[in-house]
Amino acid sequence: MLTGRNGHDLPAWIESALASTHPRLHRFACGLRKDFDAVTAGLTLPYRSGAVEGNVNRLKMIKRKMYGRANLDLLRKIVLVSD
Repeated sequence: MLTGRNGHDLPAWIESALASTHPRLHRFACGLRKDFDAVTAGLTLPYRSGAVEGNVNRLKMIKRKMYGRANLDLLRKIVLVSD
């Protein structure tokens, strides 16, 4: 399902996971049910959030580096310059 973008197989997989005797698998399947539309979209659509996650990672690294050293104005300037 993950590599072939087969989100349409998800309901059958959830039902078989709920029928399983493993409590962790059962809990995971219940969590998938709560956000079923988003999980199905993630397994079906070709869109990825890699570029956004890369920028978030870069900003967090700069923020950690500057912790306790300067105010928000300087942090903003460093973020803008580092692009």
